[in-house]
Amino acid sequence: MSANAALQISVLPGDGIGSEVIDPTIGILKQLESEIGGFALSYGHEKAGAAHFVETGTALPEEAMKRASEADAILLGAMGMPDIRYPDGREIAPQLDLREEFELFAGVRPVKTWPGMTVPLADPRAQNLDFVLIRESTEGIFAGRGKTRMDGDDAAHDSMTITRRGSERLFDFAFDLTSQRKAAGHKGQCALIDKANVLGGFAYFRRIFEERAKLNPDIEPAAFYVDATALNMVRQPWMFDVMVTENMFGDILSDLGAGLMGGMGMAPSADIGARHAVFQPCHGSAPDIVGQGKANPVATFLSAAMMLDWLGHRHGIAECVTAGRVFTAAVEGAFAGGALRPFELGGSDGTKAITGAVVAQLESGAARKAVEG
Repeated sequence: MSANAALQISVLPGDGIGSEVIDPTIGILKQLESEIGGFALSYGHEKAGAAHFVETGTALPEEAMKRASEADAILLGAMGMPDIRYPDGREIAPQLDLREEFELFAGVRPVKTWPGMTVPLADPRAQNLDFVLIRESTEGIFAGRGKTRMDGDDAAHDSMTITRRGSERLFDFAFDLTSQRKAAGHKGQCALIDKANVLGGFAYFRRIFEERAKLNPDIEPAAFYVDATALNMVRQPWMFDVMVTENMFGDILSDLGAGLMGGMGMAPSADIGARHAVFQPCHGSAPDIVGQGKANPVATFLSAAMMLDWLGHRHGIAECVTAGRVFTAAVEGAFAGGALRPFELGGSDGTKAITGAVVAQLESGAARKAVEG
């Protein structure tokens, strides 16, 4: 693309605290664009979510979907409200519609901690976690969403779908990410998480994993059952590097990973496909704290940093990659002294205080120095 062309970002603030965490994030993105240079971002805001469903009867308008499909990336705040549901009882979740429409098959959930961050495990190694969970986001048990088969009032049946195409693209993505991390100094292990000892679908899943592993001889493959993985994510989470798993297992284990970071307010995510990607915090709309200034923007900050990194690599813009790293360093630097503590972690620092601490890291030059030396 032209050096002067702006990358188009489709912004969906959504519901609840969505706007409260999105607005300061865009402010910092603009600051990074100005200070680092070499890239330009243009933002288009879209209305979607549970509140929009109440107003219009549509949770994700066709025109918003179309504009999102034309954007270079999608930045999402939070979608859904517990008391607003479709007639069949399902929650309003346009983010799932985006995953399905754009085939965002790789749900990337980093688990990263740093000194000064409030974490639940006492072991010093828990202060320096750095692993990634990749969740398949288009198949598995979630493929049965909206397709439940009822036997009257006697039974309900949901099915799991695992395909060769879906599995191969997932595992290739996981091995590629593992290779990138290995080049950066990580151990270079890619671990499949399944239940192949019980379900035939997971035995099939594992067989395809082993096939793709043979194409990546520089990567150490491993396979763990999901129950043992849950145990070890609490006992010794530092043993992991890259983990890859089915949709439902990934949904559950990614929340456990967020717990290792202190909570959902600290957990970023990306849903990535062949052409599109959505970046969003792992947390929900948090209606109980809307308008109180208590929302933790860190998960959204880190998701936006992931967006910059993805855009930079996709379009060959080194400055964009650097901006993502500086953004991450600013967040880590803000917490380094141990004084900053969000409300959900027992502290009294809300959106304004956390944003201010991150901005201070940028304005002082400390974040950029941490990245560039």
